[in-house]
Amino acid sequence: MTKIDYKKQDKSLYVPKERPEIVQVPRMTFIAIEGQGDPNGDEFASATAALYSLSYAAKMSYKREAPPAGYYEYTVYPLEGVWGLVDLNVPHTVKSNLKYKLMIRQPAFLEDALFERLQRETSRKKPNPFITEASLVSMEEGLCCQMMHIGSYDDEPASFEAMEAYCRERGYRRTSKLHREIYISDPRKTETSRRKTVLRIQVAPEA
Repeated sequence: MTKIDYKKQDKSLYVPKERPEIVQVPRMTFIAIEGQGDPNGDEFASATAALYSLSYAAKMSYKREAPPAGYYEYTVYPLEGVWGLVDLNVPHTVKSNLKYKLMIRQPAFLEDALFERLQRETSRKKPNPFITEASLVSMEEGLCCQMMHIGSYDDEPASFEAMEAYCRERGYRRTSKLHREIYISDPRKTETSRRKTVLRIQVAPEA
């Protein structure tokens, strides 16, 4: 069985250049959890752990007596987050004011019935309340500007400024104050200066 690697199959979405570009992002399915507060806190860590627990349960579902219809081998997708502010009047540097939707993309065979079963089984095995708070969602970002950011998360504002300047020069405007981050590197195992994070904002052509 051929194993699908997202970095090869969807290279344009997960391995973009280190400079801004416009891309069309199709509809995809995710397991997602919403929250707010400092991403260095315990709740964020627990929500992340819950997403990985459910994602690996889906990956290993082929070991069941009745494997899911259409199952295929694949590499588990990276963690992603859509970020915004609770209070728009508070600077984005105040991490306690952040709100987020954390998610991990899922394969096409993961449908509602299987997800709900995996959710029940995983919650019995692991004492993590965020497992039952997770949901299976479908979303389409559409037209976006993105780039690969290398380095500290705290240095991302410079990359966002470059993206917005790129859009202005080419006749695009940002359509939402939210942005997406895709964490290609594991921060626990990667030196800060080498971390790879895909940054993405939704855009539209100027009228």
